[in-house]
Amino acid sequence: MTTDQDMNVRAFEVKGADGCMIRGDRLDGVDRQVLFITGFLSKRWGNKSKALAQWCQERGWGFSCYDVRGFGDSDGRFRDYTLSDWIADARVVLASLQTGPPITVVGNSLGSWIAWLIAREHELIERLIMVAPAFNMMGVRAGSISEDRRQAWRKTGWMPWDDDPLHKDWPLAWKWVEESESSWNDSFHRLRPVKTTIVHGLQDKVIHFRGSVEFAERLSVIHPGFPVELLLVPGDHRLSAPEHMERLRRLVIEVE
Repeated sequence: MTTDQDMNVRAFEVKGADGCMIRGDRLDGVDRQVLFITGFLSKRWGNKSKALAQWCQERGWGFSCYDVRGFGDSDGRFRDYTLSDWIADARVVLASLQTGPPITVVGNSLGSWIAWLIAREHELIERLIMVAPAFNMMGVRAGSISEDRRQAWRKTGWMPWDDDPLHKDWPLAWKWVEESESSWNDSFHRLRPVKTTIVHGLQDKVIHFRGSVEFAERLSVIHPGFPVELLLVPGDHRLSAPEHMERLRRLVIEVE
């Protein structure tokens, strides 16, 4: 696969609300631009972003990806930021794209939910693709752990996502739960009819597919006729096998 070093990407940085810089990479193009929003504890350049950038370059489209504040190449400490800050980061990056062509936003996991929350705010966003969306991620997580652990999280104010060694150095404030619940309650308000596709793996053990089913069902009740498509496919949370990537490519370039 083509790497970001092989393409004519250029680094960019925009200032967050606290003055810390949000850093990313951008490929200039015409007709359409794709913005990729990464998942939780994921840096901007992975299999999906590299593939998206390659597909965009082949069509002369623009492409952008970035690291949130407190992670990757962006400024700040991870523990100083919560969901609302990362939503704000997406808004800042989107604002920097407003003079370009129409936007397709592709979100992955938590990035999918962030993409949904900001899509209603920007007329330039015409297409939304959510891969394994983590709706109300921290609210669901808080509800899935024992009462003792939940109370300890609330009392101490901090807890890692889980006991995996990869996550133990990234403690989450209880404020993440509060903001997650608040944003979830606001997820179906002030919507624009953006063409939306949700793709979720049936074997996803990180974010269960039932969350996407419940989201689509609730959306259809509250906003009948909203242009949303739910695709439940064989696969895990990563959805990175060749057949998954080909499905994503066809969705992005809108091949039937």
